[in-house]
Amino acid sequence: MKLVLVTIAFCLGFPFLSLVSQSSETKLNVLDRKAYEFSIQKTPNKELINLEKKIPGILLDIKYATPDNFTKQIIYKEAKAYARKPVAEALGEAQKEFSKLGYSIKIFDAYRPYAATVKFFEIIGDTRYVASPKTGSRHNKGCAIDLSLVDLKTKQTIPMPTEYDSFRKEAWAEAPVSDPEILKNRTLLISILAKYGFRVNKTEWWHYDFSGCSGFEVLDIPFEDLE
Repeated sequence: MKLVLVTIAFCLGFPFLSLVSQSSETKLNVLDRKAYEFSIQKTPNKELINLEKKIPGILLDIKYATPDNFTKQIIYKEAKAYARKPVAEALGEAQKEFSKLGYSIKIFDAYRPYAATVKFFEIIGDTRYVASPKTGSRHNKGCAIDLSLVDLKTKQTIPMPTEYDSFRKEAWAEAPVSDPEILKNRTLLISILAKYGFRVNKTEWWHYDFSGCSGFEVLDIPFEDLE
């Protein structure tokens, strides 16, 4: 897939959005770093927050910073997790509740640069599991989190219906589960996150979209350029 990146000239001293064209008919507005910085000057809530620094006790297992993912390739240069400020705050409240129950959130992925979404679609091409580059994803907007839970006593990830990034039907959020412990774990994860504004993706038990992200733009900023 060939992408044509066109950066619109500055107007009144401020950068507009970059236009990413998947075809001559479809265009998507994607913010680069300069446009993102301008956007958070106007709207501070749009800032991307480093979740590891913001949320005490949260754990990271960033699969796309390793070959241990469905692409079998290293996609990210750094193992970091970012989300927009309201998302980070809501996730922090969920972490407090999980901690009281003896668990900690473990993040597999959060904000995802748009270039990674393009790569994923080239590999899979199935919008049940990866976003279309024509629209981008909530991950690209910093408004989605892929996660599971770790037992604070055993330090082990608790059993769930499938492994992360599974394309099997068993990974669907409402798929039948015969094991009562696994069903309890999935239900706990979905129900508590729902209290803080996160909605589970119907085909991925680990993927949660935050409801309060209206007006947040698709971003294409590598982690190493954020701090």
